[in-house]
Formats: sequence, structure tokens, C-alpha cells
Amino acid sequence: MLEARGLSAGYDAGAVVRGANISVRSGEIVALIGANGAGKSTLLKTISGLLPVQAGELHFDGERIERLSTSERVRRGLAQVPEGRQVFAGLSIEENLRLGAYVHRRMDEAEMRSRLAGVYERYPVLQGRRHTPAGNLSGGQQQMLAIARGLMSKPRLLMLDEPSLGLSPLLVNEIFHLIAALRAGGLAILLSEQNARQSLAIADRGYVIESGRVVIEGAGHELLNDKQIAERYLGTGKAVDAAGQSDRPSLAARLERILQA
Repeated sequence: MLEARGLSAGYDAGAVVRGANISVRSGEIVALIGANGAGKSTLLKTISGLLPVQAGELHFDGERIERLSTSERVRRGLAQVPEGRQVFAGLSIEENLRLGAYVHRRMDEAEMRSRLAGVYERYPVLQGRRHTPAGNLSGGQQQMLAIARGLMSKPRLLMLDEPSLGLSPLLVNEIFHLIAALRAGGLAILLSEQNARQSLAIADRGYVIESGRVVIEGAGHELLNDKQIAERYLGTGKAVDAAGQSDRPSLAARLERILQA
């Protein structure tokens, strides 16, 4: 569905992402793992068209899209939920949701109501407070609203940038349940997330990004359990004893610790 080939991008003349090769297939979750500043958010912004491609190619459904506008990419089925939620605090929940379908603003009201009904069915707490200003919602509810707003464009690939940022552990669990449910409904998801343990646990595949480069890829469960990844990217910790055992923290715990630093 999505394929980046030798993609380089950044700000002004400086490259933050360098020669990245990634792909997302229909109906799978792909996690981007790396330390803060590794280039994960830059990669998402480039795919969505918020940053220009400096080199390489970007394909969606077999067609090159790197020269298309952000709005045209959304119309074709790409949508991004930004880091920090960025809901419109002074607007109501329903007004925020309607803005999620803005690129399809020529749709009739019947279609708009159908889309609203779809997200309200998935997230009934939003329907119950649909006239409430978004700024009055809790952090977890705002993240739910941000995801629902992204769904209003009827994407086939949804990109999520740090959806658990700033949430309590209980709400983090809820958000990851919501993400897994989206995949169960057939939606492809590209997930950039500081919580490596939980993102890799639900991901079909993952990419480790270091200094803007994809340095390794594999199945989510393989990345969680690969000792070489732990030693190369997360520090060796204490030495393994003669029995082949180690008292260092698990790979999942150290991934999470590094990415939350």
C-alpha cells in the first residue's frame, strides 16, 4: 500500500531522514522505533506532505505521490493524527470531527452524518458530549477525538504520531486497545510511538530508526526478543553469566526506558 524508497527529508537544506526504505501493507500495523530525534516524526510528516521530499520516491497504491499536496494525499486515503493531539479547543467535539472531513467538503450532509454516526458508534463517549468544547476533555478523550477526527476522512492508512504521549498508564492501555481495534477493522496503521513495548506488541512489523536511517526491520515480536538489537541499540547492560543468564532488564523494558528518556 505504502512504500518509501531511498527517502530523504528534513528542514531547509538539512536532512533528518536519510535514505529510508519502509513499506506498509494493507491491514497491518507497522511501528517506527527509535530515540527522540531519530527522525520518526519527520518521516511521518514527509509521507503526509507537510515536509518536502529531498530525495527518493514515495508510492501509495503503486503511484508516486511525493509531488502531491497534503490535501490530495488525504483524499487518496492517507491521514495523520499529529503528535500532541492538536484538537481545536474552542470548537465542539462535533465541529472538530467535521473538520476531519474538510478535504471532502463537497460531500452532502447525509454522507457527513453517516461518517459522524460511524465514529460515534466506535467511540460513544464522544457522541454523549458532542456539543462539549474539545478543550474541556481529558487528555485521553482528546486523543480519542484526534483519532476519530482522522477517521472522518475515511483513510485506508492512518499514521499516528506518539498517541500515548502525556497519558497515564491506564489511558495508554486504552489507546493501544483502540489502535489494535482499528487494525482489526481492516485499517492499515503506521505508528510512531515512544512506548516501544506496547507498540511492538501490537505491531505486525517494525523498523528501528537511528539518526534518520532505518537500521533494522523485522516482525514486532522478533524485535522485542532479539538480543542483538538490545545490545546494539539499547546498551549491553550487565554481562551474561556462565549459565547464559542475564540480570539486565528485558528488551521491552529497556526500549521503553530509552524512548522515554
